[in-house]
Amino acid sequence: MATQQETPESTVEEKAPAPAKGIGARLASSNTLWTGLVLVVLCVLFSVLRPDAFPTLFNTQNLLVQAAPLLMLAVGMTFVIITSGIDLSVGSVLVFSGVVSAMTMEWLSGGDATNAGWGVIAIGLLVALVGGALWGLLNGLLVAVARVPALIVTLGSFGAALGAAQLLTNGVDVRTVPNALRKTLGTGTSFVVVPNLVILAAVITLLALWLLHTTAFGRYTYAIGSNAEAARRSGIKVTRHLVTVYALTGVLAGLAGFMSLAYFGTTTISGHSNDNLNAIAAVVLGGTSLFGGIGTVLGSVIGVFIPAVLDAGFVMTGVRPFWQPIAVGAVLVAAVWLDQRRRRARNNR
Repeated sequence: MATQQETPESTVEEKAPAPAKGIGARLASSNTLWTGLVLVVLCVLFSVLRPDAFPTLFNTQNLLVQAAPLLMLAVGMTFVIITSGIDLSVGSVLVFSGVVSAMTMEWLSGGDATNAGWGVIAIGLLVALVGGALWGLLNGLLVAVARVPALIVTLGSFGAALGAAQLLTNGVDVRTVPNALRKTLGTGTSFVVVPNLVILAAVITLLALWLLHTTAFGRYTYAIGSNAEAARRSGIKVTRHLVTVYALTGVLAGLAGFMSLAYFGTTTISGHSNDNLNAIAAVVLGGTSLFGGIGTVLGSVIGVFIPAVLDAGFVMTGVRPFWQPIAVGAVLVAAVWLDQRRRRARNNR
């Protein structure tokens, strides 16, 4: 008895593959592109309103230098938020790291670090990085091992790190910073016009971009943020990776504290109360999703400069500076709303 030979078409109902997105469609859906366009529009607007002040070399240098420490915080925050976490402590860790670094250099110099050499400065940098790393490690252990929510852990370390800095100094800023550090890193330039502080921030940012977007460490970071349980079942050591990510964020906050020390020549204990929120805002404005699994270092770089440009532009155009946080807050809420809409649309496909 002959049997009917089945063809693949008769046994499997194949769906036509979805057409690949063209480059135009991919660009149109890119968070980084739209954030970059917003930044360009703001720069053009303020340049038109104040052509004598905004598009100048002096203003550009100021914007870049002032944004450099915040950029370090935002780069670390990018890794944390991609894992679906949060770190509210980075501003206080910056302060603490700057304090222990300045006090160490002062102690090694016999009470006045003004004329300290590069050996003392190198030790001060190491202390700042280690101080930041210890706070990051503590955050990571409590989040990943003790399973305490990241919001609670980092809110606690936000107060603890700032309190520790105030206890060490009795609330008085340390003002004896080595002149060599200030002249070389704080105010020095290379290639005639490029501030050294900006070059350092750019190098660290490029390393972070390479780490996140081209290495297994970066792939694991995205995988954990997308689905931590699935990442664990696929063999990724999720607990160890989360501890490492928080420790990395602490190291970058420690570096930001050292950079701030070099630029201002003092510890500025009360000057970083909003840095944690500014870093989170920059990362979210740059397209990193608060729900995890999505984000880019480049987007965070662009996001850092939007509040900086708004602040400088408002001052130059005579707008009261109190409007700046209102404008940033509105854009931030809009960015989160758009992210939620994109996620719902993707889930409903």
